[in-house]
Amino acid sequence: MATEVKIPNVGESITSANVARWHKQDGEAVIKGETVLTIETDKVSNDLTADADGTLSIRVQEGEEVAIGTVVAVIEESSAAATASGKPAAVKSDEAAAPKLAPVEGEVKVMEIKVPAAGESITSANIGNWHVANGAHVSRGDTLVTLETDKISNELEAEADGVIAIIVAEGEEVAIGAVIATLTTGKAPAASAVSAAPTPIPAAVATASAPVAATAPVQPPVASAVTAEQAPAGDIKPDLNVVPDPSERAGSPQSEDNGRTTRKKMSMMRRKIASHLVNAQQTAAILTTFNEVDMTAIMELRKLVQENFISKYDCKLGFMSFFVKATVEALMDVTAINASIDGTDIIQNNFYDIGVAIGTEKGLVVPVLRDCDKKSFAEIEQGIIDYAEKARDGKIQLEDLQGGVFTISNGGVYGSLLSTPILSPPQSAILGMHTIQQRRIALEGEVVIRPMMNLALSYDHRLVDGKEAVTFLIRIKESLENPSRLMLGM
Repeated sequence: MATEVKIPNVGESITSANVARWHKQDGEAVIKGETVLTIETDKVSNDLTADADGTLSIRVQEGEEVAIGTVVAVIEESSAAATASGKPAAVKSDEAAAPKLAPVEGEVKVMEIKVPAAGESITSANIGNWHVANGAHVSRGDTLVTLETDKISNELEAEADGVIAIIVAEGEEVAIGAVIATLTTGKAPAASAVSAAPTPIPAAVATASAPVAATAPVQPPVASAVTAEQAPAGDIKPDLNVVPDPSERAGSPQSEDNGRTTRKKMSMMRRKIASHLVNAQQTAAILTTFNEVDMTAIMELRKLVQENFISKYDCKLGFMSFFVKATVEALMDVTAINASIDGTDIIQNNFYDIGVAIGTEKGLVVPVLRDCDKKSFAEIEQGIIDYAEKARDGKIQLEDLQGGVFTISNGGVYGSLLSTPILSPPQSAILGMHTIQQRRIALEGEVVIRPMMNLALSYDHRLVDGKEAVTFLIRIKESLENPSRLMLGM
C-alpha cells in the first residue's frame, strides 16, 4: 500500500508551490509524523509530515515548482521494516538506500543519469537524441544522449558498464538536475526475479528490438509530476521548469501531421534565436548602410600563396581571415563601433574578440575568436575550422559563444546577394558578407568585369552616427582591396 505526499491547498489565490527542501532522502524509511518536506509559495513556507510509516520514494526534486495537488512523493508502507513494537525502524541518512531491486547474484548498483548544469542562466534542457536503445547494454565511455539547451549541445557518456533504462523521451524538455535515465550495473537478474514493475518508458524511445531491461528499478524521481488528475482544473500553468512525468505522456507525438499541415515543437535553440532577434529589434535603433568591395586582389593573392600556405599551416587561406583582420583595423580606427550601451553608460571595449556566425542543422551559432588583433591569418583560419567542426559535432561550449565585441555573418555561402543583418546585443554593429558576383564596373574610365561583393553594416544608431558607420565600412573596403597592406599590418 502506498500513501501519496501531495502539495496541499495553502490559500485561495495560491496555485503553485516550490519544492524547497527534502528532509529525507529517496529510499529512506520514515515514521508517521516526521517532517519530510518544506514547500515555499510566494507568501508562506510549510512543512509536510509523513501520514504513514514506510519508505519514501521522491518524485519531484528540490527547486521545482509544481501545481497545488501535485503528488511529489509516495510512502511505500511495508511490514518488513517493522520493529517488535510494530513500528518500522528509522534508517539513518548515511544508510539510505537507492530504490530497491530484486535479489540478484553479485553486486547490483543503480546509477541515476541526470541533466548536468550547463551555465548560470540555463535552467532547462531538451532531450535531443538518445544514442542507445532502451534496455541496451552500454560500456563505460559510450555516448548515451545529446542534450540541447538554448545555447549549446552537450553529450552525456556512460560512467560504467551496465543496462540503460530510459525515463524521458526524445523531444522532452526537462529541468537541470532531472533524472532522465538509470544505469544498472552488476549482474542482471532473471526476469522472473524482478519483484517490482519496470519503469514506464515513453513509446517514443521504446522499440521492438529493445526490450525493457529486466533490472529496471522502481520508478526514480523525475523533474516534476504534474498531471491533470492530480491538480484542480485551472491550477496548472505552463512553465519551462515544470515538466510532467513522462509516463503520463507515453507515446504522445512530438509532431502532428493532418496531411495538409505539420505541427512540431520548436527546438530550444530556435526559440532562443527567435527571442534574441526580436529583443534586438525592440531594444536597439537598428540602421543598415551598404557598400561593395572588389575581391580581385584577394582572389589573386590567395591563388598565388595558397599552395605554400596549405603546406606550412595545414589549412586553406580563406576569405574570412581577411574580413576578420579588416574588421579589427576598422574597429581600431572607428572606436565607437567597438562599444556598447549599458543603461545610460557607454562601455568602450579595448580588445578585439570577433564573433563568426556558423550555420548548423539546428540553427545559427556565433563562436568568438579571441584577441584577433594578435592572431595571424593562419591562426584565424584554424580557429574557424575548429569551431566549425565543434558546431557540426554539437560540441560548442557556452564559453565559446560569450564575450564578442563584433559579429561577422557570411550569408554569401548560401547565395545571398544582399541582406540587413540583425545585431547581437550588447554589440553595437554586425557586418554582413554576401555572394561574389562577376559584375560590370567603371574603372579608370573603362567598363570592366570584376568579382564584386556587397557589404552591409547594421548598427545601433543610438550609439553610432551615420558618418562613423560609413567611415567604418569604407575602411573595411580599403583594407580588402589592398590585402598586401592588410597582411603587413599597414
